[in-house]
Amino acid sequence: MAATGAATGTVPVLVLKEGTGRTRGKTAQRNNIMAAKIIGEVLRSTLGPRGMDKMLVDSLGDVTVTNDGATILKEIDVQHPAAKMLVEAAKTQDNVVGDGTTSVVIFASELLRKAEELLDQNIHPTLVVSGYRKAAQKALEELNQLAKEIKREDRETLRKVASTAVRSKAIASAREKIIDMAIKAVKTIAEQRGDKWVADVDLIQITKKAGGSFADTRLINGLIIDKEVVHAGMPKRIEKAKIALLECPLEIEKTEISAEIRIRDPTQMKAFLDEEAKMLKEMVDKIRKAGANVVFCQKGIDDMAQHFLAKQGVLAARRIKKSDMEKLARATGGRIVTNIDDLTGKDLGEAELVEERRIGDDKMIFVEGCKNPKSVGILIRGGFERFVDEAERGIHDALSVIADVYEDPKIVPGGGAIEAELSKRLRTYAAKVGGREQLAIEAFADSIEVIPKALAENAGLDPIDIMVDMRAKHEKPNGLGWGVDVFAGKTADMWRQGVIEPKSVKEQAVKSAVEAAAMILRIDDLIAAAKMKTETKGGGGPSPGEMPY
Repeated sequence: MAATGAATGTVPVLVLKEGTGRTRGKTAQRNNIMAAKIIGEVLRSTLGPRGMDKMLVDSLGDVTVTNDGATILKEIDVQHPAAKMLVEAAKTQDNVVGDGTTSVVIFASELLRKAEELLDQNIHPTLVVSGYRKAAQKALEELNQLAKEIKREDRETLRKVASTAVRSKAIASAREKIIDMAIKAVKTIAEQRGDKWVADVDLIQITKKAGGSFADTRLINGLIIDKEVVHAGMPKRIEKAKIALLECPLEIEKTEISAEIRIRDPTQMKAFLDEEAKMLKEMVDKIRKAGANVVFCQKGIDDMAQHFLAKQGVLAARRIKKSDMEKLARATGGRIVTNIDDLTGKDLGEAELVEERRIGDDKMIFVEGCKNPKSVGILIRGGFERFVDEAERGIHDALSVIADVYEDPKIVPGGGAIEAELSKRLRTYAAKVGGREQLAIEAFADSIEVIPKALAENAGLDPIDIMVDMRAKHEKPNGLGWGVDVFAGKTADMWRQGVIEPKSVKEQAVKSAVEAAAMILRIDDLIAAAKMKTETKGGGGPSPGEMPY
């Protein structure tokens, strides 16, 4: 029967595993584009200073209130595979430049929406992708040409860049304080390597503690170690500190091989314990001989060693994180030592003050007054935890954009102005390209205008009126800076308003959005494995009413 069935073509040939879902052709493309458009719609209302916040509640009931694109996408736990690509694009934007996460997702979803219209006109996805790539290349060239170069010492411009980044955050009312801290912090950690400047924001330690008010937030010319002093008898405050940074334990290490010690009388036991104590005392003596009065140890500190350190008046903390040890070395000018025998006075770091303080319910060690620190700390305080979390996101954005300008000192106007100018120039370029790719380049030019449109919508303005006025202004000479003034409810010159952004943020947004859109457009087949079956008391298999994927 099987042979006959096969000959007449009545027996189905199973290639994929049972329960596997498959969507092909235009249906797959439309599903993917729809998922991406939904993600774009979720974030669209958060863009700009007049954007709204989202309240996100996770499975444990924890609440997050934010308008930060990367945080929203992380918290909502996106499941659709195409939508996950946009989440990845936002993550990349956040990791590389630290700002513009909402813009990249809105732009990518708009590129896909416009691409769907082209697919309906029977234009092949490959042609659309090719047109988008050409448009992106041209946009990046124009962006580089339109950007203004500034000096890294130009504090006023840095203030404007940081102000633009934090204006849409919950802490916008305290932005002057944030900006001053951010500029000082980045200036401290920035260093020149060859002919390039590097400003690694990870070297700025951010510590959050609910309690007090945001006015208590401050920059520390040193670091905060989230540990307490190990022994009650140790001093809690050391001025003119000489700091030893140890990556080895202040303990008697166990032998690598199993050994048996036979003790026949109590005096032998006492001698054994005395020898242990002597070895620990020698370790402490070596630390004191080097001149250290503060010890930060990455490993453990034996109780007996703690006792000897306390007697010598040394402040010590143990189990310090590796990342904090590296920051301490950069902040105090010390060197991390892996063997106590090698410790000398030259290896010690210096600080004006090392002190244990109670912050909220916890005790922390403050290392302050470092002479020439290459790593600094920011302590964020606030009335409640949600506010402190949002304050951290705002400070992170301010630090990131200032670091971006330090590394690539070029700026462009904000408020959708640069997008409107790029759109105008891409339309001119599209006419020169011709053919079907021209339609894709024009679609790209329309898509990039979604940023000023969203800014206008979120400010309660008519996007059509704003776009008509902006396009007219950009046709005039020196019209580059005209964007949406969301507070005045009209178009304005963003250069004069002081609304400016780093060129690198816009550059990365174009790259990430186009790559995400191109990848989604090239998919014409979605094959999803069957979901894992959850076991029930009655045996395996899906529960009643549950369908396989």
